[in-house]
Amino acid sequence: MSLTPDGISLPTIVLASGFMVVLIGLWGMMTRRNIIQIIIGFSLTDTGIHMVMVAIGYLNGRTAPIIDAAVDRSQAASTLVDPIPSALVLTAIVIGLGITALMLSYAIQIYKKNRSLSIDDCSELKG
Repeated sequence: MSLTPDGISLPTIVLASGFMVVLIGLWGMMTRRNIIQIIIGFSLTDTGIHMVMVAIGYLNGRTAPIIDAAVDRSQAASTLVDPIPSALVLTAIVIGLGITALMLSYAIQIYKKNRSLSIDDCSELKG
């Protein structure tokens, strides 16, 4: 187990930091009126969720999930890390990147139409 000088484990620090990044991103999305700042808030929230998922999937004292001569097949379940959380995080990163690109392309189209990135100037969807 890797401990900091204060005795806190590294996964605990990553988990707490991930929750803080999620909260900062949510705050940015809820309090800003500029579309680009809202997109940045979304990206921060997305990154924080990835950090939380990695911290939860981390297991102390285990190795990468590669079965070879160094790892006995009978003890693989107790000595290897589960690869599913890592695969889910990689998939989530790719999906988040695609959604961010889509939001930025919408922001460009909104700017071309309204000459503003303020949500207050988007009146087409108001009832």
